[in-house]
Amino acid sequence: MTKINWMDEVEKRKENLLKDTQNLLHIKSLLDEENTFPDAPLGKGVKEALDFMLNLGEKDGFIPKNVGNLAGHLEFGEGEELLGILCHVDVVPEGDGWSSDPFAADIRDGKIFARGAIDDKGPTMAAYYAMKIVKELGLPLKKRVRMIIGTDEESDWRCVEHYFEHEEMPALGFAPDADFPIINAEKGVADMDFVQKPTGEETGKVEVISFISGKRYNMVPDHATVTLNSIENQMDVVQRFTDYMKRHQLEHHSHVKNGELILEVKGISAHGMEPKKGINAGLFLADFLSKLELNAAASDYFKFVSHYFHNDSRGINLGVDYSDDVSGELTINPGKLSYTRQSGGSIGLTCRYPVTNNMEETKEKLDQLLEAKGFAIEKFKDTKPHYVDENEFLIQTLKNVYEEHTGEKAYLIAIGGGTYARSLKSGVAFGPLFPGRPDIAHQKDEYILIDDLLKATAIYAQAIYELAQ
Repeated sequence: MTKINWMDEVEKRKENLLKDTQNLLHIKSLLDEENTFPDAPLGKGVKEALDFMLNLGEKDGFIPKNVGNLAGHLEFGEGEELLGILCHVDVVPEGDGWSSDPFAADIRDGKIFARGAIDDKGPTMAAYYAMKIVKELGLPLKKRVRMIIGTDEESDWRCVEHYFEHEEMPALGFAPDADFPIINAEKGVADMDFVQKPTGEETGKVEVISFISGKRYNMVPDHATVTLNSIENQMDVVQRFTDYMKRHQLEHHSHVKNGELILEVKGISAHGMEPKKGINAGLFLADFLSKLELNAAASDYFKFVSHYFHNDSRGINLGVDYSDDVSGELTINPGKLSYTRQSGGSIGLTCRYPVTNNMEETKEKLDQLLEAKGFAIEKFKDTKPHYVDENEFLIQTLKNVYEEHTGEKAYLIAIGGGTYARSLKSGVAFGPLFPGRPDIAHQKDEYILIDDLLKATAIYAQAIYELAQ
């Protein structure tokens, strides 16, 4: 058989690839549980993105299937075994501070800017066109090839849970939802809420009416706001707030509304798997508030948040720090912080723990500490770590393909993020972010380089062909 120039095949389809990518990025596919419908159980936006992919695939001759309006797949080829490509079309909230509309998918400086450009709509379209190339070339395959499309990856994974309750599990596969070369180890993901127990109320010089920061466990909050009823001099609190935020070089605002003092802080958003890449606005505001003479319950809450989380994303003060050679350090991101005088305080966090860490033991330590501090764990959800041995056919094949296209060594990586690859026994994350590129997933002005999108498409096409042998 004549050797295929995969990059040439991508270039032939470049215009349509970019157009379809932009059209998918235009869809505001955010989880919306407050506006659900029987045919859109997670909201209309994510369902629209799922329908977009299924309709596109049907038009191009793939066999489409909608699975409970939560997930779907596109399939081609023949064979007993199934190769899976696991993608998702939901995105995290856009956040503030963008240079252009987050859903306009503007192209400038050789990049497509949009929420979801790198995580995961751009890569989804790259993998789709990779399948399309293999299919259109009529190449002989020994396995069926199936793109599985989820709509709840950024939250609770209800899509893949539902999908695999009803559909076949692929024998092997990859998720184009992280970094090149190959991610064969993914940390465990434990999401949980620390909730403050009710206490007898006492007054303080400053009463906290409400405090809120962050929307998702897996995002570093880039905004925080607190409303105070200051019994003593409001200007003193404002001056202390201004001094503190200037000292930490953070953007901040204060104003009075109906006699109440409102303080706001801006940070920098980042993926919760590595909190050090962002600036958690909620933790800085909580640290400041912990130094004021607050009403008792608020004082306990903000001192707890400040001591156990501010400047400590490794769980050291909580007594649960851990690391291993396979997957690195345990990390903790408090992504949802809130306090009201009626219901007290809560901290919603994601803990990304190493492959060899025992989460049951970690949770026991946390339970003991929280009991003593007047908190308790609620809404605990644990997704176990994932690891694939380097010697497996899947990894050896992907290593060869990657090295052939890039001329660089295909080393293995462990990450704190969770990708759909962990849904498979033999599954890895494979691209699209090339070594040395900044990771701007979940950040403002998220983008994908067009050259990288095309290169990833060529790599995926060859990978699909060789894995399906």
